[in-house]
Amino acid sequence: MPQAIRKRGRPKAGDQKPATVQVLDRALDVLELLARGNGLTLSQIAETTGQPPSTVHRILTTLNQRGMAESDAATQAWHVGPACFGLGAAFTRRADIVDRARPILHKLMEDTGETANLGVLYGDTVLFVSQIETQQPVRACLAPGTRVPLYASGIGKALLAFGSDDALQAILDGPSLAGFTPQTLVSPDALREDLSRTRHRGFAVDDEERAVGMRCVAAPVLDVAGQPIAGISISGPTHRVGPAHLKTLGAVVVAAAEELTQAIGG
Repeated sequence: MPQAIRKRGRPKAGDQKPATVQVLDRALDVLELLARGNGLTLSQIAETTGQPPSTVHRILTTLNQRGMAESDAATQAWHVGPACFGLGAAFTRRADIVDRARPILHKLMEDTGETANLGVLYGDTVLFVSQIETQQPVRACLAPGTRVPLYASGIGKALLAFGSDDALQAILDGPSLAGFTPQTLVSPDALREDLSRTRHRGFAVDDEERAVGMRCVAAPVLDVAGQPIAGISISGPTHRVGPAHLKTLGAVVVAAAEELTQAIGG
């Protein structure tokens, strides 16, 4: 008796695990590794994923052409590329963090009179995803998509201060901390001391460390596990965001970050 021919379509319930596209699995393994890492060489990627270097090279070349991976010419290290922001932004829209943050940012701007920002953790940087600008003639402006090193931004230092020791150590073990202004904390000891003060008072301060004449006050937004995944900040010129105002502004920023933490189920 002839065997019945299986119709094409979805596997029947109880069938074996669906077949996968092996090369896509391998590429996604590489991409996920890049997202977790802080810059990896081709040989490190090959060793970690268990794939031949020639295969990894082809995958990286393809990802690079699509803007999803990029290499540092000086260190030969590979990182996730800017095209991943588009994919992440799509999830962000689904997760609703930007939409939930906007009214909180708007109120924060009105309460403080300064530009309010939302940034998310992106490797060893802060990726700014939303901003409500003040109407003051002199104001800070960071366009969505801007990336800033963790150690040289208010939100970044809030994330480091309330994050894991491993995340901080990865920054300190990486390339030398580059100075953007004379105020940038390029010494590991100075950065550790600043992060200790941040934990004690509950908010971080970027004191002209990224841009001369600008000061920023920031606090972390936590996920359901209590880990920092984003941050809220206000930023403005030093003559308005003065040392005498930091405690008051810090309390307002912390309250806004806590409100967003609750809004996303953190």
